[in-house]
Amino acid sequence: MQHLRYIMLHAVTAAVFIFLLQHYALSATLESSLVWALTFGGCAAGLAYMQANR
Repeated sequence: MQHLRYIMLHAVTAAVFIFLLQHYALSATLESSLVWALTFGGCAAGLAYMQANR
C-alpha cells in the first residue's frame, strides 16, 4: 500500500507541475496542457513503479 501511495504522489506531482508550466508559463492551450500533463504523469508513475520495485 505504501508503494501505491508513493507512485500516485509522484504521478500527480509531475502532472500538476507540467500542466502549470505549459498552461501558465508557456501559454499553451488547455487541451495541449492536459495531454502533456497526462503524458508526464504516466511517465512519472512508470518511473516511480520501477524504483519502488527495486
